[in-house]
Amino acid sequence: MAMQTIDRKKPPTIRDVAARAGVSVMTASRAINGKALVSAKAQRAVEQAVAELGFVPNASARALVGGADRRIALLHSNSTTAAYLGELLLGALGEASLRHLHLVVEQCAPGASARAVADQIDHARVAGVILPPPLCDWTELADQLRQRTIPVVAIAPDADGGDMLTVGIDDRLAARDMTRHLIDLGHRRIGFIQGNPRHRASARRLQGFRDALAGHGIGIDNRWIVPGDFSYRSGLDAAQALLSLDDHPTAIFACNDDMAAAAIVVAHQRGISVPARISICGFDDTPLASAIWPALTTIRQPIREMIREAIGLLANQFLAQDEGTDRPPSARVKLDYQLIRRQSDGVPMPS
Repeated sequence: MAMQTIDRKKPPTIRDVAARAGVSVMTASRAINGKALVSAKAQRAVEQAVAELGFVPNASARALVGGADRRIALLHSNSTTAAYLGELLLGALGEASLRHLHLVVEQCAPGASARAVADQIDHARVAGVILPPPLCDWTELADQLRQRTIPVVAIAPDADGGDMLTVGIDDRLAARDMTRHLIDLGHRRIGFIQGNPRHRASARRLQGFRDALAGHGIGIDNRWIVPGDFSYRSGLDAAQALLSLDDHPTAIFACNDDMAAAAIVVAHQRGISVPARISICGFDDTPLASAIWPALTTIRQPIREMIREAIGLLANQFLAQDEGTDRPPSARVKLDYQLIRRQSDGVPMPS
């Protein structure tokens, strides 16, 4: 077998090791990972090739044992709501299986440094990482992972920057459309419950809300913009604040379905009929939106499809690695959203 010429300007790849050893890429990967079913002769050849080429296995190479053994991580934080995480998992489990990938779920410890979290991921021996909000905007973590040559896909990041692989929707435009919907129904006093300030999507949705009001010449009363953190509890507190006002809003737009559902409960407790006396809308279209009464008008964010796309981006990255080609071009996938109208909105009562 002719000796392969290696381009010394680039670090050697697993394909280079396989070619030098005279074995398949899968066999080389199994030998490096200490897997069974590798002959002693092949094991020695691979070890010799690794030494001669100065090959250093990284997380991606360690996971390269064939599609069925490759692991990807979904990393989440304690500020990821249960409903959002549940939708991510439902989408990820099916797609990972179709792609012959193993999905592992890792939690980011509160207060951990970017380096510590990257070490945690590295020790989990995964070939790629998916970062949902708010981790999608943690640039230091993404940099740490890329330094370890671990591919990263960010779901719903604040900006489509540089070489980042991203999947998301236009949160600002979606929030503007929902606010316009309420304005078209005749509402002028519209309250807004903000999301967790660590999630930059919250700021984009607030900006969309402001855009719609300004576009219709409606003044913004800052009393009607109240803080929340995406949790049901924060929605209760926010709705209590809004509905305690003498001139409370005739409509409330909450930054997610959990907080909108909480606002409906507060309205019921106060004897305020939904939607006859107040309209309440949410964002995400999680299962809760159609399980409560009245069913929630909301923005359908394709959460399951977003993580399916993210896994597809990682799979393309792995394919490029397997073939020893350069990293594929950065990808920024924008998905469509829908305004789903149910029973929680209507025209305002005459003053």
